[in-house]
Formats: sequence, structure tokens, C-alpha cells
Amino acid sequence: MACRGVFFALTKEVEAKLLAAQDGDAVVEIITEEVEERWDREWLVEMDKSWDAVHRCLGDGSLRRSQSSLTSKAVLGGRQLSSGTDWIVSYLTADEVKQVAIAVAAIDQPEFRRRYFALKKKFLWFDRTEYDGPIGEEDFDYSWSNFEDMRHFFSKVAAAHRAIGFSVDQ
Repeated sequence: MACRGVFFALTKEVEAKLLAAQDGDAVVEIITEEVEERWDREWLVEMDKSWDAVHRCLGDGSLRRSQSSLTSKAVLGGRQLSSGTDWIVSYLTADEVKQVAIAVAAIDQPEFRRRYFALKKKFLWFDRTEYDGPIGEEDFDYSWSNFEDMRHFFSKVAAAHRAIGFSVDQ
């Protein structure tokens, strides 16, 4: 699988279907057959593989699904609708999107840079399963660019009072 993450603004109809889904398989079916097939570029933002570094920078540096801060809820910190071995699907309500949009808007490039380069210091020797991405200026620029797109997207979705789904195939 590709491990490419995508944020989707959810229509009320798709949001209701996702929340009513009986299990993770049904959630993935809705994501792949309704959300991805429609691929409404106006209401999605592709994170590619940068979602991993961005999530870590917005939280405690790990992939844990923390809700200790509003920023840590942005990627994986929402309600988990599917967290099987093949897919992760996270969900934020419209109210949560507004709160997270405000929180991530406060993170400027110097702060994001500090958090990004702290990933290497914090986890390099402790656990080989922690962030093993290519920490450096090129990857920072890639992660920062995707974070900026994500911030703009959250602001736009918050103004439209819509929920957000985040999906990544593993």
C-alpha cells in the first residue's frame, strides 16, 4: 500500500453514512466508493506521505492518537472510524474542525521547524519504530508545504461548517 493520506470535507450525507457504518470495512467501502470516486478537488487536500511528519509535529512526536492538544487532533486524533491493518480513517466534527483550524493557524514556520527537527533528537535512539523519515531541509520543505495546504483547507472547511475525514491506506 502507498501510505498516502488525504483530508476530505464531508457532505452531510457521507458524514451520516460514515457514522452509521457497522464496522471498519463498511467505512472503507464508503471512503473508496463514494468519497474517492467523486474526488472533489475543491474539498480535499492530499498530504501524500507527509501526514506522518505533520501528525508528529502537531502532537508529541509519536504516531499515537493523542487528544492532549487541539493540534494533535488534526490528523489521527479524531474519532477513529477504521483502524485496521489496511486503512486508517479519522473523523472530526464540524465544531472540532473549527477548533483545530484556529489551533493550527497559530503554528508558524519557525515553530513548525522547531517541532520537525526535534523529531530526530527525540526519537532517533529510543525506538527504531518511531519516526524514520528522511529528516533534513528537503523533507522539512515538503512537510511544511503540505502543512500549509492542510491549514488552509481546515480554515476553508471550518468556514463552510463541514466535518473532515482523514484517510490513509497502510
